[in-house]
Amino acid sequence: MPQNLIKRADPRDTIRVTLDNGLILEGAVGTTAGEFLAEAARYQPHPTPLIAAVCDEQLRELSYAVQRDASLAPVLLASSDGGRIYRRSLVMLMTTAADELWPGCQVSVRYSVPDGGFYCARIGGKAFTPQELEQLETQMRKISNEDSPITKRIVPLEEAITLFGSRHEDDKIRLLEQRTRQELTLYTLRGRDDYYYGYMVPSTGVLRYFRLIWVRDGFILQYPLQEDPTHLRPLRAYDKLSKVFRQADHWLQRLDIEDVGRLNRIVREGDRLQELILVAEALHEQNIAHIAHEITERHHNNSVRLVLIAGPSSSGKTTFAKRLAIQLLAHGLRPMMLELDNYFVDRELTPRDEKGGYDFEALGAINLPLFNQQLLDLTRQEEVQIPRFDFHTGKSIQGRLIRLRENQITIIEGIHGLNPNLVPGIPPELVYRVYVSALTQLNIDSHNRVATTDMRLLRRIVRDARTRGYNATDTLMRWSSVRRGEKLNIFPYQENANIMFNSALAYELAALRPLAEPLLLQVEPGTPPHIEAKRLLSFLGWVRPLSLAQLDIIPDTSLLREFIGSSSLDDYHPESSDS
Repeated sequence: MPQNLIKRADPRDTIRVTLDNGLILEGAVGTTAGEFLAEAARYQPHPTPLIAAVCDEQLRELSYAVQRDASLAPVLLASSDGGRIYRRSLVMLMTTAADELWPGCQVSVRYSVPDGGFYCARIGGKAFTPQELEQLETQMRKISNEDSPITKRIVPLEEAITLFGSRHEDDKIRLLEQRTRQELTLYTLRGRDDYYYGYMVPSTGVLRYFRLIWVRDGFILQYPLQEDPTHLRPLRAYDKLSKVFRQADHWLQRLDIEDVGRLNRIVREGDRLQELILVAEALHEQNIAHIAHEITERHHNNSVRLVLIAGPSSSGKTTFAKRLAIQLLAHGLRPMMLELDNYFVDRELTPRDEKGGYDFEALGAINLPLFNQQLLDLTRQEEVQIPRFDFHTGKSIQGRLIRLRENQITIIEGIHGLNPNLVPGIPPELVYRVYVSALTQLNIDSHNRVATTDMRLLRRIVRDARTRGYNATDTLMRWSSVRRGEKLNIFPYQENANIMFNSALAYELAALRPLAEPLLLQVEPGTPPHIEAKRLLSFLGWVRPLSLAQLDIIPDTSLLREFIGSSSLDDYHPESSDS
């Protein structure tokens, strides 16, 4: 009988990781991603602090033990994932420091503010005094300087419920009612356990960039922005935005729905769901009616002739503009929609972006002299021949003749609506600017935020699949470019608005989950978009979805219908300049 000549190879006790810069490192099985990346930094230092890692296209904590040959890339503070992990860890540092100073003290994270920060408030007690806030920041820096480890462990669900019950954290108790798995991952810092729905840094030493700023009824936990991750920007006053946030808090209190756990109960029990949806929609309508009333008053005082509407992607600007037009009609004004895209310059004159492609979002892509002159003529009730842009030929051609009547007002929706350089030739008193965005959102609980950017992304994923045939991967791949355009062309000008409209709806997470979740589950594992899809699925898992029958309760004029479909306003076109 012939002998078997194939010998069994001895198992390797080392593994190799290939860095994104081509460097190959070898280490023992179980070496952590952080250890590999620290060694790699000896050859090529990281430009900003190291926060996490991507191992074989999966986001991992630095404590992740690598078990086999793999690709490895650093996740730095300057990245979106790095920033999220940093901010989440910073919240844990803050809540731990507060509990050490004042045992049992609880702090909630309410919403984000521009220039990098969370508005926070003390729960169940007087707001921190400036002196107490100084104590809190000192304690946070002490813990940071000691580089205290942040560890995690998996506990039975009942143990977690008992823990949060003993601390009277009812928001987490409500949240865990939605939990189907009988275990939960808790993070521990200096003996204090808490739940966070995403990854953490391995220790507090990296949490150096922050400060606490006292404001009315609360404080701001400031953190660095992605664009300048090792510096804190001076905080500017955002009076209009702050007013919207306070209004949203009042609305949520009125609806008795201040966290996802409360929403889940309403969806599960069903008896208050219709009321919640209708009241949330009524609050939207109240705001739109108020805006229409103010525009009408200014118009009758021989002032406003032009309404400019702007906001970031998937804010619901189109539906808002139509509902505003209806309200203006009810006030006796006839709105005329003017298409800003028809004022594009000829394609060969369009500015180029950094990659050499046409930058259609640049202000220079608009024929500003013609646009301003025709708007001025229209305000004088003169007849003008507006242009029409032929997207097939890339040329501007002549359009139709129009003239505004006495009771007419022009509405323009566009990315540059808040930029004063869009209409420098129009007297300011003739212009009324509206900023539309999903400015607030229900949080998972008092420590786990749902970013409004994520809400807009979910809206866009659902709408793109329904109206453009894009899958979730397509939308996720485009999102970073969309965000760059918003940061450049929209956010710097938001306080130029006469008024802000918060397009968020208290119930929309439950409405979006059954539509977005199947799309996100189709994103192929092992691809860059899968990291983002997995993150979105993670927080959606905490939300109880509406059934198909419950989705039918949403009014067909709802702003949310722009994304989920079946809007009665799809075929409504106020008098339009290109009709």
